[in-house]
Amino acid sequence: MKRIAFYGGSFDPLHCGHLTIARKLTGIFQLDEFVFIPAFHAPHKKDKNPTSAFHRFAMLALATNTEEKIKISKIELDAPHKPYTFETLTRLKNELENTQIFFVMGADSWAEITTWREWEKVLTLVNIIVVTRPDYEIGFTHVTNEIRERIIDLRKPENKSEIENPKSEIYITDAVQIDVSATEIRKKISEKQTGWRELVPREVANYIEKYNLYI
Repeated sequence: MKRIAFYGGSFDPLHCGHLTIARKLTGIFQLDEFVFIPAFHAPHKKDKNPTSAFHRFAMLALATNTEEKIKISKIELDAPHKPYTFETLTRLKNELENTQIFFVMGADSWAEITTWREWEKVLTLVNIIVVTRPDYEIGFTHVTNEIRERIIDLRKPENKSEIENPKSEIYITDAVQIDVSATEIRKKISEKQTGWRELVPREVANYIEKYNLYI
């Protein structure tokens, strides 16, 4: 059975943390593909105005062009309306037969998951991989008992074997220890601070400078 992980987000911009997550999880979960899904605009973040979807897609494409197993999906960019995550996952599950699907989210998304439309459906449709951050205390009290029973904490050595035959579980992993955020990068650029180029792939840095993004 094919194994594919999907990672949704604004990627505004894609940074080295995102790329490291893709590479590491591909190895750990023995994935056939790791797919970024840039959102046209996250429906639960109505107060935020992301950079043009065309720019964000272009940066993703440039940064992953030589990565054999890392791809990009336009499933949300091409949608006639702005889909919620549960709608995207339902569509993927219906279209990808004989495929073990994983949905990747960061610790911040996990912390605010109950604000998502049909959040319990999101957590039960497919396998979930939650990537923690360094020095970030991840909590579980905000989800239901039924959800908590499906959590497998891969930070505990005795749970490592659970990756082999996943069955719609929620995996917590600290495999990526990079603490960088797109918000921090945008702030550095807008305030003309130095050091932001080291936080993004070279191709992304060049693109940001060429098109004067975030200034």
